[in-house]
Amino acid sequence: MAKREISEINAGSMADIAFLLLIFFLVTTTMDTDTGLIRKLPPPPEEEIEQIDVKQRNIFEVLVNANDQLLAEGEYIQVTELRKKAKEFIKGDKNNPEMPEFAVEEVPVFGTMEVSKQIISLQNDNGTSYEMYIKVQNELIGAYNELRNELAREKFGKTYDELVAQSESSETIENQMQAIKAIYPQRISEAEPKKIGGSN
Repeated sequence: MAKREISEINAGSMADIAFLLLIFFLVTTTMDTDTGLIRKLPPPPEEEIEQIDVKQRNIFEVLVNANDQLLAEGEYIQVTELRKKAKEFIKGDKNNPEMPEFAVEEVPVFGTMEVSKQIISLQNDNGTSYEMYIKVQNELIGAYNELRNELAREKFGKTYDELVAQSESSETIENQMQAIKAIYPQRISEAEPKKIGGSN
């Protein structure tokens, strides 16, 4: 009895099928991607703070420890209180010897004016949470923005934010914006994180 020959499997189209399957899975498969917080990082200081001896009265110290506790000028406060305290310091009071000194400077539009020598010094602990870091930054930047908006509204009838939005359309508006920035320059000095003592 003759053996029946086993018919060959036609593998010619197997490569085409495998290629089509590969393309199908590449197109339909979703890859997991690492996502972070959607947050614009704080801008760099608008002017370089020179490494010189600065009088203590001109510095507003903000410390955040590993427990996310906030100290402003050595006093434990809630983050919601920080903006108000920072605004009081930035605005200053010429008659208060514990508040920042003032220096005579040439300011666009206004001419010669006395401007506060205020500096905000921010120090975080190595264990400070990112969320707390962002909250503190937001409050400090917000303090400057609110003061600028208030002054711009008083002097020019527009907020500082409105001046910024229109600054490219007019040289006058650009000068007004620079004047507000000169009166309330954003000076935030941020030191490298280190170990900060906190209460247990």
